[in-house]
Amino acid sequence: MIFPLSGAVIGAVIGGVQARRRDGKGADIAQWAAVGGILGGILGLFALVFVERALLSG
Repeated sequence: MIFPLSGAVIGAVIGGVQARRRDGKGADIAQWAAVGGILGGILGLFALVFVERALLSG
């Protein structure tokens, strides 16, 4: 359960930092933080499914 949450937080931080480095305004930073959070959450969800299947399958 922690993988999607941590992936979303890490993705949001990375997205926000990248937008700030490119001199984005507040809305740009928020948008890219949201995009990074969504992508990180999806990747974390896939990681959770993979780990659960690998550990509980046999």
